[in-house]
Amino acid sequence: MSLLRVSVLSFSGLTLWLLPPFVFSRKVPLHNFVQGIAIVASFACCFEARKGALKLAKEAEFEALKQAAIDSDVVHEISTSVYVSEDTRKKEAEAILAASDEEVEAAREALEAVYSNDLQPEASATTSKQDASDLQLWWKVEAAQTQGKTATWIIENILGKKGRKFSEGKKQLEELIKKFSEEGG
Repeated sequence: MSLLRVSVLSFSGLTLWLLPPFVFSRKVPLHNFVQGIAIVASFACCFEARKGALKLAKEAEFEALKQAAIDSDVVHEISTSVYVSEDTRKKEAEAILAASDEEVEAAREALEAVYSNDLQPEASATTSKQDASDLQLWWKVEAAQTQGKTATWIIENILGKKGRKFSEGKKQLEELIKKFSEEGG
């Protein structure tokens, strides 16, 4: 039921209530009967308008409750994501604090080696494609060495030489060490 309908019913009821004494004359024999019908009709319009107004109020209340539920869901979702991110950062900080100084220092040196080598444009600009791929391999090998990995692990995991190709990987590792440790790379 719309607000327009409630307004029309209210206005009609008021009009029917006030109209009969001014429109009808007492000379007409059915004057009292018509006036009574007008008053009853005005009551009916007013009661219908009241019923419509109550229905509109309930609908508005329901919409307000629905909007409040949606808002609380959004707030809950945001607070949950904030809690999860804070919890994740707390666990990361605890892991860093729990790590030994040697592990932290080794990780820092490995990252420093990787990033310092990445920031040397003259080394990659003056080398060929093969030398560039060798240089990238060397950075990975050097990072693994600073982490304390063995030569066998480096050959199998970084160079990808396992089984029958292991001796080939050993030669490749020796060449990388010879080539880049001499250049200071």
